[in-house]
Amino acid sequence: MAKLKVDGIEIEVPDHFTLLQACEEAGAEVPRFCFHERLSVAGNCRMCLIEVKGGPPKPAASCAMGVRDIRGGPNGELPEVFTNTPMVKKAREGVMEFLLINHPLDCPICDQGGECDLQDQAMAFGIDSSRYTEDKRAVENKYIGPLVKTEMNRCIHCTRCVRFTTEVAGIAELGLIGRGEDAEITTYLEQAMTSELQGNVVDLCPVGALTSKPFAFTARPWELGKTESVDVMDALGSAIRVDTRGREVMRILPRVNEDINEEWISDKSRFIWDGLKTQRLDRPYVRRDGRLQPATWGEAFGAIKAAVAATSADKIGAIAGDLASVEEMYALSELVKALGSKNLDCRQDGAALDPSLGRATYLFNSTIAGIEQADALLIIGSSPRYEAAVLNARIRKRWRRGGFPIGVIGEGGELRYDYDYLGAGTDTLADLASGKGSFAEKLKAAKNPMIIVGQGALTGANGADVLANAAKVAVDCGVVKDGWNGFSVLHTAAARVGGLDLGFVPGEGGKNAAEMVSGMDVLFLLGADELDLSAKATKCLVYIGSHGDNGAMNADVILPAAAYTEKSGLWVNTEGRVQMGNRAGFAPGEAREDWAIIRALSDVVGKKLPFDSLGALRKQLYAAHPHFADVDAIAAGNGEDIVNLAKKAGKMASSGFTPAVKDFYLTNPIARASAVMAECSALARNNFKVAAE
Repeated sequence: MAKLKVDGIEIEVPDHFTLLQACEEAGAEVPRFCFHERLSVAGNCRMCLIEVKGGPPKPAASCAMGVRDIRGGPNGELPEVFTNTPMVKKAREGVMEFLLINHPLDCPICDQGGECDLQDQAMAFGIDSSRYTEDKRAVENKYIGPLVKTEMNRCIHCTRCVRFTTEVAGIAELGLIGRGEDAEITTYLEQAMTSELQGNVVDLCPVGALTSKPFAFTARPWELGKTESVDVMDALGSAIRVDTRGREVMRILPRVNEDINEEWISDKSRFIWDGLKTQRLDRPYVRRDGRLQPATWGEAFGAIKAAVAATSADKIGAIAGDLASVEEMYALSELVKALGSKNLDCRQDGAALDPSLGRATYLFNSTIAGIEQADALLIIGSSPRYEAAVLNARIRKRWRRGGFPIGVIGEGGELRYDYDYLGAGTDTLADLASGKGSFAEKLKAAKNPMIIVGQGALTGANGADVLANAAKVAVDCGVVKDGWNGFSVLHTAAARVGGLDLGFVPGEGGKNAAEMVSGMDVLFLLGADELDLSAKATKCLVYIGSHGDNGAMNADVILPAAAYTEKSGLWVNTEGRVQMGNRAGFAPGEAREDWAIIRALSDVVGKKLPFDSLGALRKQLYAAHPHFADVDAIAAGNGEDIVNLAKKAGKMASSGFTPAVKDFYLTNPIARASAVMAECSALARNNFKVAAE
């Protein structure tokens, strides 16, 4: 720790702090454009100037000077800095004047207007006139993809975007070329950026040089209602803010959550919102004469009632989709159980995860933030870059610090960091489980070793054996021990952990998802669209969901439901953290919240559920599963469950691990309804073809 005085206030801060951070700890406001807490120091905007007592007779850049770089007085006086002296004020006014020499004063038509750091700081620290009358510099706009819009005349060369893509995203796609007045930020070859995190440069840009292309010229910030919620595009549960105007979602932005997403979100999470407007189900439908036709709620419920009455309990089943909230899964499971059936499944992909084995066997036990404490990593059957882009950035963050060997079993590919490719599938895992291979020694030598098991390794006939063998590697290599549990299952579906916690899996003698598709008379799909329904033999397929996707196309009865931004719900992320999503708008037309649909249906089929409100449902849910009541908390798994699972390890059939996510941009019904995601997907496929050639 280091002691110093800031504007006469004595403070103590960690000795790695910059003077800018120390000043903020003391409550002083220091303007900045290039400095960002999560990026390296550039020191090129010079806006954060301060005065150092006893230092040089000129202002110092506080972002580039550490608290260890200044000295106290000759008699033991503390080092002292000032942030509001006449020297500092004049220096900042001069810097602002320079920045505005070439900046176009087009605030009325700039999408950044109202959220612009340059605008705010010009008001607070600038002056009301300029001594420069020369023509302003003009810079040609650059095409950098369908997500980020450029107005490079506004660029002040803070290089935040360059440092983000290089350091956090892990690909050098943006850079500063030229010198002097010819300097400009570009993608070099003026091609679309390929990072799954590129949209974050919009938030980082302190001026209007980089803005959101889909959001451009649609709304002003002060017109929007702002709702804090959680993202469901992957299983991380990133903290987001949903901005709406009326009933329409206009944009989605990240919120800071150090435990999960820091302050980043993936492009799918950020730009999915146009898919919330298209291909929506806004009224019930019933299939008559081979065609889906509009119906009333009474007609739709009547068709379901007749189908249920005409079959037996063992021919009724339910499958929960990847975006479902805990409340609606709980309501559906209670209804199906009341009908006498044990046919439930929340694992559309057939992943071999079973809550009876213990919660630790399907959680990301190290936690997302815990990646930074790990010192060796084995990835089995997963591509974190596509399955959880923000988590992949956290892995890269740890890798950049050094001393972090990474081994991959599976397809590999470009992960944005270096790794040792160990093998393609079960044969390599079997060798590791038997103690062979140098990477097993690296895991054993590490203090906090970690294993990430992806869904790509857990599907198929080998899934249960792969999970058990991965657990054996974890136990043998010290991944699970007192004070540390590095055995981490990375999910791809936001609903999966919540469903497993609820026990939304087949009961004794019950059928799994694949068996239900071909063996049920009445099958409820709760937003389940990732199933192969080509072999369905269901007499009455009931789809409860928000979009006209695969499930709706094959349904006999469609009950229109709310999307994730249109309901309050609980989701449990991959690490087991319970999170609350809030309603930002209302569902279109006759669509209703899923739990309310199921409650109304239960009355019609004669199995009325004992709740009439969301509060009553949650009260019953919390009584049955108390850990759901602890929002933003993790009920940790028991490491003994992994030890017991390891004892079941046996011989695996030889096979390779295929990735769970084949197209990052089109993983769910909302994404497939999005024109922006479709364009990104097409670009990604073209880039892959070019790279392959």
